[in-house]
Amino acid sequence: MYKFEKLDVYQMALAYTDMIYNLAEKLPKSEEHNLKSQMIRAATSVVLNIAEGSTSQSDMEQRRFLSMAIRSLLETVACQHLIERRRYVYKEELSKDYEFSQMLYAKLQAMRRSLQKSRNEK
Repeated sequence: MYKFEKLDVYQMALAYTDMIYNLAEKLPKSEEHNLKSQMIRAATSVVLNIAEGSTSQSDMEQRRFLSMAIRSLLETVACQHLIERRRYVYKEELSKDYEFSQMLYAKLQAMRRSLQKSRNEK
């Protein structure tokens, strides 16, 4: 088993990506190559950056990958706002995905801060 597979934040990111894929399926065909693909790429990037960062040689490098994961996560949230504004999916349907994104964001931030702390303690 790889290090990243044991991380709670990685498992949460996988679950979130599943949620985003399910949301993307609700979008109209006209968004196939725009909002849908962008949102899926961003969600996938969260997972991939956590995995790639876990193999880094330094805490600083791992923090960099976690920062990219956070940016990608926020991109999926922005996509949810666009989906709501276009009325493709109503706010009530998006609330579970949005709440889960907040929990994942907090976990990613906590992990990134813990790496900063361990660097400061050295």
